[in-house]
Amino acid sequence: MNQTELRTSEEEPKITRQQWKWTVLAGMASYLDAGSIVALGAGLALFQSYLNLSNSAVGALAAIGPNAIGCAIGAFLGGWLGDKIGRKRIYQYDLLVYAAGILCIALAVNVEMLFIGTFVVGVAVGADVPTSLALVGELAPAKARGKLLGLTQVAWSLGPVVVLWLAVLLAPLELLGIRIIFLHLFVAAIVTWALRRGLSESARWQSATKVGRTSIRKLFRGAHLKALIWTATIYLFWNLAAGTAGIFNPYFINKLNAGSQAASVALASAGFVITLIVTASVFMRFSDRSFRSRKWLWGVGAVMQIVAYALFLFLPFSVPVIIANILLFSAGAALAGEAFYKVFSQELFPTLLRGTAQGITFGIARTILGFWSFFVPVLASAGIGEVAGLLTLFLLISGGVGFFFMPDTSGKSLEQIESERAEL
Repeated sequence: MNQTELRTSEEEPKITRQQWKWTVLAGMASYLDAGSIVALGAGLALFQSYLNLSNSAVGALAAIGPNAIGCAIGAFLGGWLGDKIGRKRIYQYDLLVYAAGILCIALAVNVEMLFIGTFVVGVAVGADVPTSLALVGELAPAKARGKLLGLTQVAWSLGPVVVLWLAVLLAPLELLGIRIIFLHLFVAAIVTWALRRGLSESARWQSATKVGRTSIRKLFRGAHLKALIWTATIYLFWNLAAGTAGIFNPYFINKLNAGSQAASVALASAGFVITLIVTASVFMRFSDRSFRSRKWLWGVGAVMQIVAYALFLFLPFSVPVIIANILLFSAGAALAGEAFYKVFSQELFPTLLRGTAQGITFGIARTILGFWSFFVPVLASAGIGEVAGLLTLFLLISGGVGFFFMPDTSGKSLEQIESERAEL
C-alpha cells in the first residue's frame, strides 16, 4: 500500500468492519493491562495475610508489576522494537509471556513466585501497549481516530469491571477466588494470542520503512521534543492518581476500615463502569469533532478529577465521600486521561518513532508510579489526607498543562500532522 492509498483510506470517514475487529484485538492489551493491575489490587490484602508481607513488601509488589516498573521496562523495549522490526512481531508473541507470568501469580505459594510472576506480567503488558496502540492509530480514519482509540479505553475499563465483579462473586473463597481471577486473565491472553495470529503488519509502518529509517535522536529535538515533554507530563501526573486508585482503592477501603473486602471491590468496580460508560457515550462521540470539543472535554474532565480528591482534604474517609470521589474521578478520567493521551501519542509523532515515543512516555510514567507505590501504603497508614493532597496537586498539573498547551490535530491525517510539525 503506497502513501496515496494510505491517505485515501485514512480520510474515509466510515470505519470498516476490519478496523473494528483489529481495534478490538489490539485493545485487549488494555483489557489485560488494567485487568492485571486491578486483580493484583483486589488480592493485595489477601496475599499480604497469606504470605505475611510487610507494608513495604506490598508497596514493592505494586511497584514492580503491570502498574509500574515492570511495565515501564516492557514499554521502553516494546515501543522501540515495534518501530524497528514491526508491530506484528511484538504483539504476536508478548501475550505468551504475559500468560506465563499470570499463571505464576495464580499458582503462587511463596513470595518468590508472586514477585516473579508480577514482574513478568508487567514487562509483557508494557511491551504490548505501545505496539498495539500504534497499530490502531495507523489504521484508523483521520476523523475517527479518537473513536477507535477510545474503544481501547473501553477495553481498559472493562478488564477491571470483570475482575472486580468476579472478586465480589468469589469473595467467600478468599485467596482461592483471587487465584481463579488470575486464571481468567490467563485464558483471555491465550485466546487473544490465537486470534491475533491473523492480524497483518501495519501498512503505514511497512510503507515508512521503504523510505528509510529514522534516528531516535529526532525525538529529542524541535517539535518532537515538545510533544514528548507534553505527552509525558499529562500522562505522568494523571497516571499517578489513576494508578493509585486502580491498585490501592480496595486496599484503602479495607485497611482504613471504610468497608469489607467485598464492599471495597464493589465500590472500586463502580468507578470503572462509570469510566466505561462515559468513554463510550461521550469521548468516542465527541473527541473527533473539533479542536474546540477536545479542549472542552479535557477541561471539564480535569476539573472533575481535581475536585474528586480535594473532597478528602475536607471530608472524612467514609462510604458517602468515597462514592462521590469515585463518581467524579471516574467520569473525569474518561474525558481528561489516558484516552486522550493515547490519541495524541499517535498523532504527534512520525510512524517510525511512534512506538518509541509512547514507550518512553508510558515507561517514564509507570516508573515514577512504581517509586510512588513504595510509599503509598506507608503514607496511607496514618490516614488518607497526605495521599489525597498530593493526588490533587498531580491532577492540577496534568489538567492545566493538557488544557493550555493542547495541540490542534483533530481530524487531520497522520501525514498532514507530520508535515505541519516538520515546519515548526
